[in-house]
Amino acid sequence: MEKKQINIIEVGPRDGFQSVKGDFIPTELKKEMIDLLVDAGVKHIEYTSFVSPKAIPQLADAAEVSEYVLSKYPDLDLMVLVPNMRGATNAHNLGVKKVCNVVSYSASHNKANINRTHEESLNAYREMVEAYPDMECVLDLATTFGCPFEGKGGKYQDPDAIMEFLRPYKEAGMKTVNYCDTIGVADPEQVKKVIRASQEAYPDVHIQVHLHDTRGLGMVNAMAAIECGVTDVQTALAGLGGCPFAPGASGNLSTEDTVWMLNESGYETGINFSKVLAAAKYQVSKIPGNYSGHHITIDKETPCCF
Repeated sequence: MEKKQINIIEVGPRDGFQSVKGDFIPTELKKEMIDLLVDAGVKHIEYTSFVSPKAIPQLADAAEVSEYVLSKYPDLDLMVLVPNMRGATNAHNLGVKKVCNVVSYSASHNKANINRTHEESLNAYREMVEAYPDMECVLDLATTFGCPFEGKGGKYQDPDAIMEFLRPYKEAGMKTVNYCDTIGVADPEQVKKVIRASQEAYPDVHIQVHLHDTRGLGMVNAMAAIECGVTDVQTALAGLGGCPFAPGASGNLSTEDTVWMLNESGYETGINFSKVLAAAKYQVSKIPGNYSGHHITIDKETPCCF
């Protein structure tokens, strides 16, 4: 029986690196980490963000990293985050073919995170899609499952309300939606309900999931999504990252943990576990940050829990 393919989308070079405080991560080290990921078999990478360097100083070298990655790996699935039209223009001018744009399902989080109303975010998305039809735009729906300000009740337990929120984005041309558990409050049943509602409401829209491991449910939620037919799961090497609204909480779902789980469970990821684990060890040794989402020991080849 043929193994089911699951695409690991590595977001560490963007979502992980942007959270690192203190000294600037050298551009050459960023390139080296991306090279290690590719050597391990990772084929889908969100590698930087075109944002103001005042807002995210760690990603001030987005143009240089893009020029390197796009020229060296033209056949890989590469994307960047763009928060606005200016970022989209800068990315497009460098030859970027795939971007992601974020809007929060929570109005209060959307205002706190990107200082926009829902209407302003929708208008910005429409403008971006219309201006650059040759550039694929993934919609990242932040706080899909709960909000740091509003909790996870009410509309967060109503998949139909989520689908209705997405309707104008679908009408604007949305082809891929990424359901994000921004602060790690989702549970498996909630994930399944949202995925199934999405498949029913928008069967031609591709689905990704972005999960945090705040309460130790990251991989459980990932499996819930996969069991519903999702094939694209976003992770970060060594679990680097974390939500600024959940101090001390675990961050992104760890790439090597997820690769281990899927490879051992009979899925095909195309990623060499030993190589991706070595890359995680190397990153931890070179780059400081919040690695509390990392469960596989960085000192041994054998996975174990701390």
